[in-house]
Amino acid sequence: MKKRLTGWRDRKLSCASRGQSVAEFAMLAPVLLLLLVGVADFGRVFYTAIELNNAARAGTQYGIQSPASGADTAGMIQAAQNDGSGISGLTATASEYCKCPDGTTQACSSKPCADMRVYVEVDTSATFDTLLNYPGIPASVSMNGKSVMREQ
Repeated sequence: MKKRLTGWRDRKLSCASRGQSVAEFAMLAPVLLLLLVGVADFGRVFYTAIELNNAARAGTQYGIQSPASGADTAGMIQAAQNDGSGISGLTATASEYCKCPDGTTQACSSKPCADMRVYVEVDTSATFDTLLNYPGIPASVSMNGKSVMREQ
């Protein structure tokens, strides 16, 4: 059962406790806001890492479609940049190389072994900038993505 405030002394104590709550919230609000911005930056870092890897994967998927698309490094780079269009400053590089069953890497123009396997690699990179400058954490971080697939 709730106690009813009857006298002027009870009402004065009630107003003082409301003021105390406002003062406590005013002291805690900046800490909560900084925590919220930090969590948002943490999520943005993971989003950028996932997008960089997805863009690299899109480039390699373009390259493994056929021998002609595997040699089309410009097409792989364009596919990676199209997929990662939401990332500012995205750069991509693409390459094609061949491996023999013993694991040696060779140029695809020469046929060094009978069972030569063709691989396509796309590397992506971008710079991530935080919303705020946090002590002990760099404000700008270089991030990379990579995908390697065997050509079909």
